[in-house]
Amino acid sequence: MADPLAAASHLSRLYRPRLALLTDLYQLTMAAGHYRRPDRDLEAVFHLYFRRHPFDGGYAIACGLAPAVEYLTTLAFGREDLDLLAGERGSDGEPLLADDFLRFLEGWRFRGDVDAVPEGTVVFAHEPLVRVSGPVLDAQLVESALLNLVNFPTLVATRAARLCEAAGDQPIVEFGLRRAQGIDGAVSATRAAFVGGCESTSNALAGALFGIPVRGTHAHAWVSTFDSELAAFRAFAEAQPGNCVLLVDTYDTLEGVRRAARVGLEMRATGRQLAGIRLDSGDLAFLSIEARRILDEAGLAEVKILASNNLDEHLIESLRRQGARIDVWCVGTSLATADDDPALGGVYKIGATRRPGEPWRPRLKLSEQTAKTTTPGVLGVRRFRRPDGSLLADMIWDLERGVAAPPAIVDPADPLRSRRLPADAETEELLVPVLRGGEPAGSLRTLAEARACARAELAQLHPAIRRFLNPHPYPVGLERGLAEAKARLIVEERGA
Repeated sequence: MADPLAAASHLSRLYRPRLALLTDLYQLTMAAGHYRRPDRDLEAVFHLYFRRHPFDGGYAIACGLAPAVEYLTTLAFGREDLDLLAGERGSDGEPLLADDFLRFLEGWRFRGDVDAVPEGTVVFAHEPLVRVSGPVLDAQLVESALLNLVNFPTLVATRAARLCEAAGDQPIVEFGLRRAQGIDGAVSATRAAFVGGCESTSNALAGALFGIPVRGTHAHAWVSTFDSELAAFRAFAEAQPGNCVLLVDTYDTLEGVRRAARVGLEMRATGRQLAGIRLDSGDLAFLSIEARRILDEAGLAEVKILASNNLDEHLIESLRRQGARIDVWCVGTSLATADDDPALGGVYKIGATRRPGEPWRPRLKLSEQTAKTTTPGVLGVRRFRRPDGSLLADMIWDLERGVAAPPAIVDPADPLRSRRLPADAETEELLVPVLRGGEPAGSLRTLAEARACARAELAQLHPAIRRFLNPHPYPVGLERGLAEAKARLIVEERGA
């Protein structure tokens, strides 16, 4: 069996082997500062999470862990990296990073522990998706790259899940390559879209890297290079008899459908089959209904109707409500770029520090905005389920403090709101071991497993939480003792 990590990630196959410089400069200057401090063996815990659900929705789909793990386990500074860093100068003209620190980086490897939510898991705002603990230099240095590798895939996987929700049992094909933000914007988007539920992609490179099914039709330009639309359709049927989907809206859409039907009957007479037609403009509800009528009257009920043209979950939902006769949805821009909400807004915040062998000391960042005040501690996420397996609530808890009985959660935005949870409920810990001392400590889900998990968990989430407009909030809160400890620490810090 192929290594699931190799099947699930793409960094080393698409980019240079070393990505140590994939960071913000201030991570390196802070690392240099940590290297100089007398207690440089200080350990820290950081948590990666987001504060707001994307697309004004009620959930997100965790994605990007496998590339993040590949990044951490291969992270090293090469000679070229160090030479470039040696040339950086401060405002005084002196080297920004001292020679002894650069020599330290030459032999440095990430030595931390990582616990993370597996890809394809349904997650919610304020919950840690990744917990990194270890030497403070190590844990801080990887912040920028981890956010880059987790934020965007989680965003796109969530959009894909919403599209699949709107489409029901009808497949979504990811068509975003030409509109994506650069090469990795396309490749990462395809990977994440598959985790979120898309059936296939038009991106041949992503298909080769990840084993995702690849689909395609033809462009308007194909039709324009022939003297007639009918000639173009016949030529394409001859060239692609086993993959013949005809784009019918180059000139007059319904006339194009009639010509496609004619070619479909010609193909049938020779033992072949027209797979489908694609609509790429106009009133998709009206045109699909008329196209279905034309195809059915010609005896071509098996021919599928594909639709594209700036689709998103809201338009798909509307078209289905109008009775559109569309079988397959091809989504590009809104999926690969998440154009209406193009950044997840994930953050990476410190939760605790300690000297080796000592207890963890909770750390807190205050803010004038309640949502930006961090939660102190070494945090885990415990999911509670109803007897039927559906999701009941999630508890953020401190591993050093434990969970008080009976279990209860406190709203992180409103300490006066609390909720008791069944003591006998089925529970699971969402954060699982991924790395220990920088070495792999557990297997990662394959893309197929992550996709299946996302589908299963969404089915266990109440429809009111999945709805697109004004979703019902899923209960997520701080464990009662953690909420009380956070409140005390806020008072102490503000009085300091």
